[in-house]
Amino acid sequence: MKKIHYILLVMAMLFLTMACRQNKNEVVANKIQYDVNIKSPDADYDWWIQNLPGPQREKLVEMIISGAKSGKFQAYDYFNNPITPAEVSQILSDTTMISKVDENPPYDETDTMIVYNIKRDDILRIRFLEEWTIDPATLKINKKVLGIAPVARRYDATGTELWQPLFWIYTDKDYIKQLNINQRISHL
Repeated sequence: MKKIHYILLVMAMLFLTMACRQNKNEVVANKIQYDVNIKSPDADYDWWIQNLPGPQREKLVEMIISGAKSGKFQAYDYFNNPITPAEVSQILSDTTMISKVDENPPYDETDTMIVYNIKRDDILRIRFLEEWTIDPATLKINKKVLGIAPVARRYDATGTELWQPLFWIYTDKDYIKQLNINQRISHL
């Protein structure tokens, strides 16, 4: 009887050791940030390469934008400061001042205000902030999304294409708490 108990105890210890060892994921990156195209930049690619089908893409963008504009999701600026739904709306309607010099004498300078409304079709990328871990035994990578930012294609005054993250929505409550702690410390 003692032999059976001893064998069961050894088996249980081996099982626990193996189970603990299998769940030992290693951190690859605490924070990694990258853009993902949600609309293919090249019409010659297969439809699924760097592309979400139209209805899914539109639904995702609408979910992010309307959630931030309504206050359903707390939005943050580039410096991780909370912004209001009204500020999100302002971001989506950008005003630029351009100064031009007349090519003919007397070479007068004129200022022109351009109001540019960012539409759903202008948002062609999503920026992700993630935490990555890996299981060294299987090389299975787990990605935990910490935040997402819609990224719009914009053009500056010279016509140069720019990619602008509009705002952040953090999806991980622990990450938000850490942001808030860091902000309080930086204000001291």
